[in-house]
Amino acid sequence: MIRIGIDVGGTNTDAVVMDGARVLAGVKSATTSDVMSGVVNALADVLKASGKAAAEIDVVMIGTTHFTNAVVQRRDLAKTAAVRLGLPATASLPPMVDWPEDLREAIGNLSYLAHGGNEFDGRKISPLDEAELLEIAQDIKAKGVNTIAITSVFSPVSDECEKQAAAIFEKAIPGAHITLSSEIGRIGLLERENAAIMNACLRDLSREVIEAFRNAIASAGIKGKFFLTQNDGTLMEAAFAEKFPVLTFASGPTNSMRGAAFLSGVKDAIVVDIGGTTSDVGSLQKGFPRQATVAVEVGGVRTNFRMPDVFSIGLGGGSHVVETDKGVKVGPTSVGYRIITEALIFGGETLTTSDVVVAAGKYDLGDSSKVAHLSPALIAATEARIADMLEDCVERSRLSPDPLPVIVVGGGSILVDKPIAGLELIKPDHFAVANAVGAAIAQVSGEVDRVYALAEIGRDAALADAKAQAIEAAVSAGAARDSIEIVDVEDVPLAYLPGNATRVRVKAVGELHVV
Repeated sequence: MIRIGIDVGGTNTDAVVMDGARVLAGVKSATTSDVMSGVVNALADVLKASGKAAAEIDVVMIGTTHFTNAVVQRRDLAKTAAVRLGLPATASLPPMVDWPEDLREAIGNLSYLAHGGNEFDGRKISPLDEAELLEIAQDIKAKGVNTIAITSVFSPVSDECEKQAAAIFEKAIPGAHITLSSEIGRIGLLERENAAIMNACLRDLSREVIEAFRNAIASAGIKGKFFLTQNDGTLMEAAFAEKFPVLTFASGPTNSMRGAAFLSGVKDAIVVDIGGTTSDVGSLQKGFPRQATVAVEVGGVRTNFRMPDVFSIGLGGGSHVVETDKGVKVGPTSVGYRIITEALIFGGETLTTSDVVVAAGKYDLGDSSKVAHLSPALIAATEARIADMLEDCVERSRLSPDPLPVIVVGGGSILVDKPIAGLELIKPDHFAVANAVGAAIAQVSGEVDRVYALAEIGRDAALADAKAQAIEAAVSAGAARDSIEIVDVEDVPLAYLPGNATRVRVKAVGELHVV
């Protein structure tokens, strides 16, 4: 299978062509302000470098930060109605109660409470009231809102209420975009509801962005299938991504970590991905990013869909270097994709970390004569500051004293030339485009997260049922059934619930099945 992997970052759009497990070519193209022309440029460059014709490409995988940036920057978000099914329970904490006020206002600050929902074991809290929902639908329609997020209490256990409510709203408001929380989040009402609302408000944008990606791919002459990478290191079809844009959140760092594991052959390590603007640091376990075990904030909102346990600092190849009274300050501001015009080595006027590395004679980039005036003291102080920042990151990411290797990838990894925190340093071939490699090799996953009453079903039967559901979810997402394996099983007793209740989470992963 000939694959193209693309990762759209804040500074560069990276692309690789892979034939099976072999990287044929990798290129970096500056991310453009409209993003799409950057993707077109990267496709043209990587096809030329690989010697492959567009007609030979079987599949294209893209990782993008579009939707994360839209939430963080509060732009291009649709007005959204949040409907929660659970009365008389949950009334004390209305939808979006913990959202930043500016984000609530950006999506219309419209929420409703209605009857419905389930207990942890599937018993109904109260029956669904169709007349009540029709009244809510009329109010939503009168306000000109066409996007709805429906959340029901314990819907991962029973999604019946959400589906019934969706059918009522679809009939009352034809053509409405409807997101069900049971299709996105895990157990945990507020965080799952937040994820559903966030997904709903991105639906209009996702249609535009994914159509633009389709056009970019078509304009390059590629007729293969198109997928987007999601935040657990696996793939989803473009049509699925259009429906669930929030699943792309944090896919960039995830792609880099998967690419680092693939290129280095190391399955357990600390990965430091240094781009032009930020460094993302996380831990690899069995070749996949360690998943966050707590609620993750996106744009100031707590969510509980699967996210990698990755954190970022403002250190990259384009980070500003400023001399102060207290020493050298590196980042968090960066010239970003403007590095090719603003850095000293490219004729600009801003001192960046890349300028310092070139002045130190450690990398050949741009015109070194333009940084010949930098003093040895400034160079040494900047290098020491960079080393301290990276050491803090690596130590923060370690959960044990075991001497895990550190894999450094990304275009900004020219900043590193010696071990971090005394640990083995690995800088694999094609390190600069590891994120695009991670996109190209991505697999397909299915996940289930629900509560079982073991007094009724028994632990073995509960685990078997959850595994079967996860496998079917992976097949539905596009995995080849015979390649699927269970990569993660977690069962946690819930002592505060009756019936020996246990929360079971299972993840299955398989290779992409392309017909």
